[in-house]
Amino acid sequence: MDTIQIHAANQDVKRLVLALETSCDETSAALVLGGRTILSNVISSQVPLHRKYGGVVPEIASRKHIENIIGVVDEALTAADKKLSDIDAVGVTYGPGLVGALLVGVAAAKAMAFALDVPLIGVNHLEGHVFANLLAFPELEPPFVALVVSGGHTSLVHVRGYNTFELMGQTRDDAAGEAFDKIARVMGLPYPGGPEIERLAASGNRHAIAFPRALAGKDNLEFSFSGLKSAVLNYLNSAAQKGEPVVLADVAASFQSSIVSVLVNKTLQAARKAAVDTVVVAGGVAANGELKRELSVICEQENLRFFAPPLALCTDNAAMIACRANYKLLVGKVSDLTLNAVPSLKLGE
Repeated sequence: MDTIQIHAANQDVKRLVLALETSCDETSAALVLGGRTILSNVISSQVPLHRKYGGVVPEIASRKHIENIIGVVDEALTAADKKLSDIDAVGVTYGPGLVGALLVGVAAAKAMAFALDVPLIGVNHLEGHVFANLLAFPELEPPFVALVVSGGHTSLVHVRGYNTFELMGQTRDDAAGEAFDKIARVMGLPYPGGPEIERLAASGNRHAIAFPRALAGKDNLEFSFSGLKSAVLNYLNSAAQKGEPVVLADVAASFQSSIVSVLVNKTLQAARKAAVDTVVVAGGVAANGELKRELSVICEQENLRFFAPPLALCTDNAAMIACRANYKLLVGKVSDLTLNAVPSLKLGE
């Protein structure tokens, strides 16, 4: 649990933060100076390891993090040309995520913070994704609305300040990225499913199949993708039973269009409700080209500024965790050595 220090950090001093990210299947370490300058951002991906299972196996992920964590930290220090003695604080993702995976990063961060006698800063993974945009765009400052969309989360967040967040809406069931992965698996596409669906959809007709768009009513900022997933499964099963041909590219394009349409429309509603002039997208699904194009178009039409991080900052990475940790450090929000993994951590906790 976070504790508030009596004296906040000197905001005129640029602190060097070492951060760790192990919430799922990427082992990452990064060094970021002053919250905005990336000196190194090393990511060891486990995708090839989990691909044969069609998704992340938590126990395997945890064990691989244990094997990778020290090497990744060493590589990040070398890439930044820094030593552990140069570190001013250690940040780490402590939730949400897979509990075993989180524990590896938290244990390593606590050990380093204790040994170096520097502040330990627990970071919410979702807040880290939002702050990835701050790394990419020096001119970006709150307030803004963020669409956080990944394999485990789909949320709309009003970022009122660097340390003030309001959850405006979230998914009631499947996350958008989870729906991508599940439908890709049914269609025989490899893990991770999002990029595979997008590649296949590029040659399809997104108007070919009228898949549902749940909770599409005005002023409803919640999401639901389980019905869409069922509709795609029913379409494929019905065609198989009837012996009818299926154009998988059309299925992929129509499915993707349904998800993107809901995400874009609700993000616009959230921006209007929050009365902001800036929208950002974050998370793994932020790498989806159609989503970025549609958001860019609607924001231009509505005279809203739109920001999307580069691909390297869309996926899970420690640089975004270091950025978030820096802004917590500036107001003295640090953690003690009782910090533990919280797999179901909520935004703002």
